[in-house]
Amino acid sequence: QVQLVESGGGLAQAGGSLRLSCAASGRTFSTYAVGWFRQAPGKEREFVAAIDWNGDRTYYADSVKGRFTISRDNTVSTLYLQMNSLKPEDTAVYHCTADTRPTYYSGRIMDYWGKGTLVTVSS
Repeated sequence: QVQLVESGGGLAQAGGSLRLSCAASGRTFSTYAVGWFRQAPGKEREFVAAIDWNGDRTYYADSVKGRFTISRDNTVSTLYLQMNSLKPEDTAVYHCTADTRPTYYSGRIMDYWGKGTLVTVSS
């Protein structure tokens, strides 16, 4: 089992930045891939970014590529999402997710989910 707790959401202006964090507990953090998904009001959840167990490989949705950066610190069991150049369409609840696998592959829906943190971007 993996427990995930997100923090860092809030209100930002378009063009601004926010940094999300996710504290993980349970299974050894350095053994599994982790990522971020988001769900906007009235929309389907969508993949944002993922990172493999050792941080060597990262994956991004086209909509955030070049603006968002995912990273992890296995020494403190924490996942991060640095969000720059925010747009109103980035407004959503962002969920930290964890897999049972060490590496991510496109289309994979991870097994463990945090409750989420709300990000609101005003125009």
